[in-house]
Amino acid sequence: MTATIRIATADEAHACVGDLCEILSDCINGGASLGFMLPYAPQDAVAYWQEIADAVEKGTIILAVAELEGRIVGSVQVGLATKPNQPHRGDLMKLLVHRSARGQGLSRRLMEVVEAEAVRRGRTLLVLDTATGSDAEKIYPRFGWERVGVIPQYAMWPQGGFCDTTLFYKRIA
Repeated sequence: MTATIRIATADEAHACVGDLCEILSDCINGGASLGFMLPYAPQDAVAYWQEIADAVEKGTIILAVAELEGRIVGSVQVGLATKPNQPHRGDLMKLLVHRSARGQGLSRRLMEVVEAEAVRRGRTLLVLDTATGSDAEKIYPRFGWERVGVIPQYAMWPQGGFCDTTLFYKRIA
């Protein structure tokens, strides 16, 4: 079955908090460094996703979701820079695909949709950071992102222990 990829409205973002919590928990429990520590249950993510849905409503975050068989199985966000000297920039955040839905090209499709929406909203440059040595680090160059460098001991793995972070950028318009 083919997944539907779309930009979530504020109402949709609020309505799919439960599915988004499950995806985030699944990714963290799978070892992804996403800003949270183990143990991490879906209910631990409710406040985070409610904040994201509120930001979608305010227009400061773009949220793209992947839906498969009536369930949200993936997402990615772009935080729209709001400082007066950065109206052209956005921060790509938390490209997530539930482990049960991987291998179907959802990451690429999510990125294409969110990048197109960022262009539509006047952005020409996106930046991101991701854990060095992670599966995520390997995927971004395949999507046209340029590696800038590495910051040592930037964050921690969810199970503990420092991890470096790799910075990337992409010109989108």
